[in-house]
Order: sequence, then C-alpha cells, then structure tokens
Amino acid sequence: MRKILVIDDEQNIRKMLIRVLSPEGFIVKEADNGLEALKRFQKENYSLVLLDLKMPGLNGIETLKKIRENDLNLPVIMMSAYGSIPEAVEAMKLGALDYLIKPFDIEELKIIIKRAIKQYELEVENIYYREEEEKRFNFDEIIGKSNSINKVLEMVKNVSPTTATVLITGQSGTGKELIARAIHKNSLRKNGPFVVVNCVAFSPNLLESELFGHEKGSFTGAIARRIGRFEMANGGTIFLDEIGEIDPAIQTKLLRVLQEREFERVGSSRSIKVDVRILSATNKDLKKEVEERRFREDLFYRLNVFNVDVPLLRERKEDIPLIVEHLIGKYNKILNKRVKKVSVKAMELLLDYDYPGNIRELENIIERSMIMVKDEIIDEKYFNFIHKETYIEKKGTLKEVEKELIIKYLIQNKENRTKTAEILGISRRSLQNKIKEYQINL
Repeated sequence: MRKILVIDDEQNIRKMLIRVLSPEGFIVKEADNGLEALKRFQKENYSLVLLDLKMPGLNGIETLKKIRENDLNLPVIMMSAYGSIPEAVEAMKLGALDYLIKPFDIEELKIIIKRAIKQYELEVENIYYREEEEKRFNFDEIIGKSNSINKVLEMVKNVSPTTATVLITGQSGTGKELIARAIHKNSLRKNGPFVVVNCVAFSPNLLESELFGHEKGSFTGAIARRIGRFEMANGGTIFLDEIGEIDPAIQTKLLRVLQEREFERVGSSRSIKVDVRILSATNKDLKKEVEERRFREDLFYRLNVFNVDVPLLRERKEDIPLIVEHLIGKYNKILNKRVKKVSVKAMELLLDYDYPGNIRELENIIERSMIMVKDEIIDEKYFNFIHKETYIEKKGTLKEVEKELIIKYLIQNKENRTKTAEILGISRRSLQNKIKEYQINL
C-alpha cells in the first residue's frame, strides 16, 4: 500500500485529507509539525508528502530541506493559504513538485497525487530494473528442441507459478539469467519488478549497501539515504547472480532475509519487511563450497529449495542450428545486415566446436562474423579460427591448453578481462587468479 504523509498544523486540514484520500487506496498518516514529521521518516517510508508552508517551529521550507537531505526524489506537494510567489519559487528550487493554494480542488489534488506517485515509482524503477522490465519475456527466448533443454523448460513451467526459492546452476554463458527471467515472467509476480544483482561486481561492503540500502552518513560517501535492491524488488523477484562469490558476512544477512523476509539498511537499526521471491544462480559447486566451509550450509539449503541445472552448449549441439538462426535474425537488426544463413561447411565447423564459453561464446562468434561478412551467406572462412582452437584443445596438458586459450582471448579482446572471462565461461575473479597462476604478461 502506498503511504502519504500529511504535515499541517491545522487538524481540520489533516482530517479532511485523510477522509478524502483513504478511499483512493492510500494509507494516510499525519504530523502536526515538521519535527514530528521528520521522526516519522525515521520509522516509515512514504510515497508522497503533503506539506504546509506556514507552521510553528520548523516551517515548510525548512522541513522540505530536511526531507531532501534524506531523499532527493520523494514527491512533495506544498500547501499554503497565502499565495507568496518568492516562497513558491524557493520551494520549487528545493524540489517541491507543486504549490497549491488553499482551499484547493480535491479532485484536482487526487489527479496530481496519483500522477506524482506513478512518476516517483517510475524514477525509482529506472535506477535498477526499468530497462530490464521492458524486455518482455516468453519461453521462445530459450532456443532449442533438445531433450536436455526441454527438460529445463518443463521444470521452469512447473516451478514458476509457485513461491519456491530457486537455485539455477550451470557454467557461465549457459543462459542462467534467461531461465530466471522465464520463471519471473511466468509467475504470479510477473507484473512486479525483476531486479538483477551481479554479486561478483561489488566488493563485500558495497554489496551490502547495494542489497540492503544505507542511511545518510552510515559510511564515507553516503551523502543521502539509499534504497537497496531488496526494497526495489518488493512485490516482485530478485535475481542474485554469482551467489557463490558472496562474503560470509553477507551470507549471514541473506539467510535472515530468506528466513524472516526482513533486514536493516546499513547504518540503521530499523527492520524493513519485504515481500520478495528470491532466485539465485551460480557456476560453482555449492555443495563442495559447503564441505570446504566457504559457504553456509543453512543458506545453501534455503537457496536450493528447487534446483534448475542448465546444460552446457556442447551437451545440446542439436540446438546450435536453431540458436544460430535466432542470432542471425537478432544481429541483422542490430547491424542492419541481410544475412540469410551460414553455409553447410560453416555449420559443420560450428557443430564440431566445444564452446568453453557456451551460448555467450557462440553469440560472440556469430556477431563477429556478421560484422565481417559482405554477402548473404556466412561461409567457413569466417570460422577458420575454430580449427586452431580445436587443435589447441587436443594437444598438451589441460593447464597448457587453458593458458593458451586465455592468452588468445585476451589478445582478441584487447586485454579486456571482463569480456575474456565471459567468453571463457568463468568469473572475472577466476580469470585474474589464472593470469597470476600462469604468469601471463601481455
């Protein structure tokens, strides 16, 4: 339920606004002065504030300044019985959404409030998941007809309508996020947010703030209150990618969220309850991580209520022609090309390769070939490098092969380690460790 805070020293105004706004589906709270209102902000979150300009003690302008110190985007509508232009201008400069002169038209106020709250929610949504949410998803996004992918799709169809926590396992590049999206889009929460968190992209301290939010002044650089990803996902789904990489301290906090659906922002002692479905993914063997005491056993069982294991591309090679056809269509639009297909010999090369980077690597191969091709058909000359890679894979020790591939992809990607890790199907951290282990210096 959306909450509105009415701040006005006139009781009859407060009661009137409660009476007319409550039937619209809002929870309306009241405060008769600025200081009381600020205390309420420490305890609750609001979707909108109706703020009187003239009040004893902390006036409307000063109260607005305090609100803006904690939340830069919260919509605030100023109210006054006096039409003072300088004060109206000052309020607008401080970020007030509107300035209404009492008595105001109630129906107009309702329209302004609904529009303001909708805009606020869209602005918050933009921070994390609006772009993600606009990517409408259906099962057609998961390409293939092999037995292994059909088994995965059947599991997704069965688990999606439930409230079960799901752990998606599989190597990097196999499409774990696509599976998570499919579960969300076919669930009862499909109209709610889908928030993605790449756990390996943040240091432990930053990840804690990213997940749970923080209060102003809770650490250096915390210049304002920040809402975390769990609050953003309220009413929807949060997808925790690379869950096997999280720090033990974060594991403890995450366990509490799973058990009690509540947490505290960094720098706060106030518990916040959320209604969130949790999906997670890992390319690690979490059972082994548990055995070696790098991952909490109780957290593992909480996350692994239902497991979906995504197969490697080399285990479903019969799907490669369909995936290639899909990718050609995709990159024809992106690159403004008119490629129709790959040649028979080119497809033979694609089918003979083992794809250490899985679908992500196949997509990289197709995109690169379509950038280069001048004709409507991609022939085998664009995939000659696959012969060399296959040859490398069939000679030398495993470590020699691995080192050779890392060097090859680092050179190919101009030493971009993030992209190289993606193609190789490992995390960036794992790639850093291997570069150090093999003493690779380019």
